[in-house]
Amino acid sequence: MQTPRRSVGVLDSTPGMPSTPRCARHSLAGWLGCLFPALLVGLFFSAQALADADPSFSVQGFGTLGAVRSDTDDVEFVRDLSQARGATNEWTAKTDSVIGLQANWRIAPKWQVVAQGISRYRYDRSFKPEMAWAFVKYEPAPNLSLRAGRLGTEFFMQADSRWVGYSFLTVRPPGDFFWYLPFYSIHGADVALSVPAGEGIVRGKVFYGLSRGKIPLADEQWEIKASPMQGGYLEYQAGAWQLRASYANIRFKRDLPIARVLKQESNYDLTADQQRFLAAKGTRTHYYSLGVVYDRGPWQAQLMLNHIRQGTRTLEDSDGGYALIGYRTGQVTPYVGYSWVRSKAREKPVTGDPLADAVTAYVMQDAHSEQNTRFLGMRWDVARNVALKAQWDRVQGSSSSLFPYRRDDRPNWDGRMDVFSLSMDFVF
Repeated sequence: MQTPRRSVGVLDSTPGMPSTPRCARHSLAGWLGCLFPALLVGLFFSAQALADADPSFSVQGFGTLGAVRSDTDDVEFVRDLSQARGATNEWTAKTDSVIGLQANWRIAPKWQVVAQGISRYRYDRSFKPEMAWAFVKYEPAPNLSLRAGRLGTEFFMQADSRWVGYSFLTVRPPGDFFWYLPFYSIHGADVALSVPAGEGIVRGKVFYGLSRGKIPLADEQWEIKASPMQGGYLEYQAGAWQLRASYANIRFKRDLPIARVLKQESNYDLTADQQRFLAAKGTRTHYYSLGVVYDRGPWQAQLMLNHIRQGTRTLEDSDGGYALIGYRTGQVTPYVGYSWVRSKAREKPVTGDPLADAVTAYVMQDAHSEQNTRFLGMRWDVARNVALKAQWDRVQGSSSSLFPYRRDDRPNWDGRMDVFSLSMDFVF
């Protein structure tokens, strides 16, 4: 039997799958996904009328119309690991485009209800709408807040606003830092406290909840729903400086569907020993990060670092980060940055069965990342609440750096790629 094709590797997607929009597949969910932007606009005006009549109720919206292409079809460039397909050497709007609507209702002086719905490209190759946030917030004191419901993940700095493109200087959050964080929300609760400290303010938050969502794996999905997640952060802000240190962990409730994928793609059955060796169920992944932001006058600068320690042998421990600096002149802000990610290969099994060892090693190597990205761009705040952006990314890495991409079965991939992006971000 031959070694399975790379297309069945970890967090990959099946090559050759049609990119037909869901609205053309005659499913109710597909039609709703295609109509969601129009529905959001209608809902916005209805909600705005209610907000005008009731000052305790407010509604805001945000969106991005983005286009991206690379200079290769050896791999597909994705925004993060939650996306099933990505960009090649043809322009596509699916990678970065999104539209969202958020409603806030202050039902009492200390109580608030918040809901946010978005439509973005997902693990199932659709733009099916989803409720990103839906929580109740209680503020017993001005410096203390408690929330419960569906909450955004924010233990990485700026992670909870990753789809609000207008809030970022760049076209998208740097992938080398954010790729490994495909969790957008949890069902749970958090507590946040702020206290004065010298010339600044110290903020702290702790949270606990059950994760949501799925991560694409070939023609299957890794179900991470109901996996317990907990963590928190400590932040200090003084003047133009903001510093945050954070930690979180998740204990996976289910294994990756590697066995099903290998069976479908290569008619290979994992042995019981292989399944135990590659198990993710019951393992815990730890996330550590440190972020520094400076924003004063025309200057903006950011430095982010992370370390991720994986509990499952299927995935590799990694270190990543990025540095970014921008200078605003008038309505235009040019910026330049550098990001990187490195993962550490694990020791491969030696069982005496050459085929079994080769297949196990093959699955494991598909989780490797070793690359850096230089990016250069410009943001133009062309009108109130509207920003146009253009960005060039130069990816340089090892040909074994496969984890961040889709359709990584092409033998010509050399680890190098240029990515070109255009976007219009807006809030309303």
